[in-house]
Amino acid sequence: MYKSFHHYVAVTGTMLLVTEAVIMMAAVYLGVSIRFFELFFSPPYVVAEPLINIFPYASAFALVMLLSMAAVGMYQLGYREDFRKTLLRLMRAMAFGLGFIVLIFYWVPETYVGRGILGNVMLITATGIFLTRLIFYRWSNAHLQKNRIMVLGTGRLAKECSILVEKNPTFDKFQIVGFIPMPNEVCQVSPAMVLSADGSPLMSMVSKYRINEIVVAVRNRRSEHFSIQELLKCKLHGVRVSDTETFFEREMGQVLMDSLQPGWLVFNDGFDQSKLRISIKRTFDLLASLALLIVTLPIMLITALCIFLEDRKSIVYRQERVGKDGQHFMILKFRSMRNDAEEKGKPQWACENDPRTTRVGRIIRQLRIDELPQILNVLKGEMSFVGPRPERPYFVEQLSAKLPYYHVRHSIKPGITGWAQVRYRYGASVEDAIQKLQYDLFYVKNNSLFLDIIILIDTIRVVIFGKGGR
Repeated sequence: MYKSFHHYVAVTGTMLLVTEAVIMMAAVYLGVSIRFFELFFSPPYVVAEPLINIFPYASAFALVMLLSMAAVGMYQLGYREDFRKTLLRLMRAMAFGLGFIVLIFYWVPETYVGRGILGNVMLITATGIFLTRLIFYRWSNAHLQKNRIMVLGTGRLAKECSILVEKNPTFDKFQIVGFIPMPNEVCQVSPAMVLSADGSPLMSMVSKYRINEIVVAVRNRRSEHFSIQELLKCKLHGVRVSDTETFFEREMGQVLMDSLQPGWLVFNDGFDQSKLRISIKRTFDLLASLALLIVTLPIMLITALCIFLEDRKSIVYRQERVGKDGQHFMILKFRSMRNDAEEKGKPQWACENDPRTTRVGRIIRQLRIDELPQILNVLKGEMSFVGPRPERPYFVEQLSAKLPYYHVRHSIKPGITGWAQVRYRYGASVEDAIQKLQYDLFYVKNNSLFLDIIILIDTIRVVIFGKGGR
């Protein structure tokens, strides 16, 4: 992986995206050439001008199709499926892309290229992408070796690393070779995985077990038993050395709570709250919110009518939430529960198949339509389009008492959608809140326009597949 705009990006994923972008653009040129076959027999100076004029259309087509493929999850980290599922996802992406291209033709008639050409281009693109995926997966399985990891430590942090690699199916690229015990540390990993150092230098163990990366999972790094010089020697010999915070941030998109220290928050890169970043984010919020308002206005009107017809009660409800710097504001949502959902006066977590949800509410919560009125909160400046989800004061008070650094998520504006929402299921407990906080801290630390765009694309995928709503 490499870091771009404060976000870790997989090298293989980037290679695949660039390759497929070239295929899509080439498909446009090939589709036009097939439709106008006589171009093959024309002099070069006759062919050059029309081919140059095609470039904007080819670029726009590639951008639309790449976004459609990303929206159905074809560029997700660890994405690996059998060929049948890949074909089904590709067909879904092609359908989305075709629908959007038809809308562009309707809005901007000058871009219309003809049904014959578009049919050729779509067929060539689908064939090229599918064959590329077949070749890429076979090549990656045959040539990409697993990253062999040695973990320094056997305590709680080492156990977290073990769980991450062993339980998560997307991390088949890793193999934990073993754990090196540290003195006065309670072993919390499998004894069979503990490596016997026998006083051997760390570099010799790296050579013996063909290690690519060392993950330092030790809390007390000032101990006399902790040799920074040996780690430096390993690094100078090409072995990657990471601490658990960096390892989790890189591979999980989380800031691990168990290893979090105030010094790491202060001195690490990120947490950009500059005036330039705030201005860019506010501009993005306004443009994205206005665009979403225009596109979804018919859906919002239909939703409002359905809510009213179901029980003749209020359509939109206001609820107090905690925003930036701990300031309270009233969030707007389409009502999806009965009016007496909290008749006892005590806030409750939403649960799966919540009996308080109305029939219309069950649908709009699943499709995230109930969140659309929050566009007004964004336009007012109370929320951002992307950011940590705002919580109710009652739950904020509870979680702040149990979770250190919970207040850090209030250093930026809350959002309609966020990193935790696209990476984790719906939260309905303190345990879920811990997991979501780790994602929120990652976003606060690494927030950028690039990451906001990734989250918006993933949000489309979540809505399409109906994941996480309750």
